[in-house]
Amino acid sequence: MSGPEAIDFARSSIYVLLQVIMPTMLTALVVGLAIGLLQALTQIQEATLTFVPKIIAVFVVLLISLPLCGSAMSGLFNDITQRIAAY
Repeated sequence: MSGPEAIDFARSSIYVLLQVIMPTMLTALVVGLAIGLLQALTQIQEATLTFVPKIIAVFVVLLISLPLCGSAMSGLFNDITQRIAAY
């Protein structure tokens, strides 16, 4: 595998990683900001208040985005097997 091919493969792997992780990370960020704002407005400083809604929201988003993640990873796997078969 030459240098440009390795860079192309690494770039496509990073792109798939971002596709897989982005919905979960954005959900955790939005829910965390909303709960932080709620805590600042109401002055409720309960530590468990941030974790439970965030866990539930992330779990729901993972269930919804699972087909997208599977297809992205399947496409990367097919690309890997085609590259191996080419050599």
